[in-house]
Amino acid sequence: MTGIHSRIIGTGSYLPEKILTNAELSATVDTSDEWIQQRTVIRQRHIAAAHEHASDLALQASRRALEMAGIAAEKLDLIIVATTTPDMVFPGTACILQSKLGIHGMPAFDVQAVCSGFVYALATADQFMRSGQYEHILVVGAEVYSRILDWQDRGTCVLFGDGAGAVVLKRSEAPGILASCLHADGSYAGILSVPGSVCGGAVSGRPLLQMDGTAVFKFAVRVLEEVALEALAVAGLQKSDIDWLIPHQANIRIIQATAKKLGLSMERVITTVDRHANTSAASVPLALDEAVRDGRIKPGQHVMLEAVGGGFTWGAVLLKW
Repeated sequence: MTGIHSRIIGTGSYLPEKILTNAELSATVDTSDEWIQQRTVIRQRHIAAAHEHASDLALQASRRALEMAGIAAEKLDLIIVATTTPDMVFPGTACILQSKLGIHGMPAFDVQAVCSGFVYALATADQFMRSGQYEHILVVGAEVYSRILDWQDRGTCVLFGDGAGAVVLKRSEAPGILASCLHADGSYAGILSVPGSVCGGAVSGRPLLQMDGTAVFKFAVRVLEEVALEALAVAGLQKSDIDWLIPHQANIRIIQATAKKLGLSMERVITTVDRHANTSAASVPLALDEAVRDGRIKPGQHVMLEAVGGGFTWGAVLLKW
């Protein structure tokens, strides 16, 4: 392969200080640690402080990614933030993050693809890089889902948490991102949504998350296998070539079912859902950063990132590290 490519040269993550355990949740909602762990493996989740917004979480993750990359924020040519929980209606969280990084001038925009947001943003950044106009791009997934949950609904509130993950991409002659495949089907919008909006200065609808868990599970397992195989085909690789699978961290049963369909043992799957819960667009970069920093991911290995989320959206990005 020749031409312009993009490689990840830095990763970073941030989790809010406050940890909410299953035992603490069971004091306010009809659930238990055993009930939650048996169904999801989740033990705890991080919750943003009242003063923390998506841009604040994104700032901390971005600083750590820039530090690993060894470049100053001023070297960035583009900022893309994937979030479902922006600081405000507008301006975009990416613009707010840009200001908090102390830089200006380069384009900055948000991507809204819910839990697939980071995969969508990474694929978008790769296309921008291939245009030849950019050398360094910051891609972030940041969420404060604790603000859009019904904390009395044990079927949803136990599943989610807050956090942010970031990567720095650099232009390269050698391929880093080998393939990216994105999809959406709006006919499934009803099975996972936050059906609220602002109208005339008041909230219209119900601005809290609602989900048909069974329908989401069936859909997710099917499309996560399909899109991973699609990305492998684009890259000319086989399932056996995957060294690490980093799936969206929604539910351990979805992760296990996807790994089985791809012929991968769980030893080759990066999981953080037990400690982070579902952090939506932040879950894949959080897991990626953890595996990079603890040395599991090594140069030359193939890493499959994939996610599925409300929309419905889904996608995969195949990397050579």
